[in-house]
Amino acid sequence: MADSKIEVGDKAPAFTLKNQDDQNVKLSDFKGRWVVLYFYPKDDTPGCTIEACDFTSGIKGFEKLDAVVLGCSPDSPEMHRKFIAKHKLKITLLSDPSHEVLERYGAWARRTCTARSRWGSSVRRW
Repeated sequence: MADSKIEVGDKAPAFTLKNQDDQNVKLSDFKGRWVVLYFYPKDDTPGCTIEACDFTSGIKGFEKLDAVVLGCSPDSPEMHRKFIAKHKLKITLLSDPSHEVLERYGAWARRTCTARSRWGSSVRRW
């Protein structure tokens, strides 16, 4: 787990992750542009599908602002390709199977529910 949490106003931590096409994507690739980076726990689950479809529905508005939308989950590039094809998504999905970036951004943490503890997505909004 990351030693320090990022806070509102901090510089976004750099990363390089594979996208749905198995190509490396670096945060620095988008220098000078707005980046909407969102994290989600799993492809093709109800809430995650609604979120991805909503971003896709609004993609023209993001493009007018010269913004890119990047979704990040632990799923593989292959799973992302299936998710994109099934729902006709028009956003880039990043694969973080080691949870390194998810943890660094505070989006993956140990959760406790009904006295059981497990690792999972941590809701964090800025």
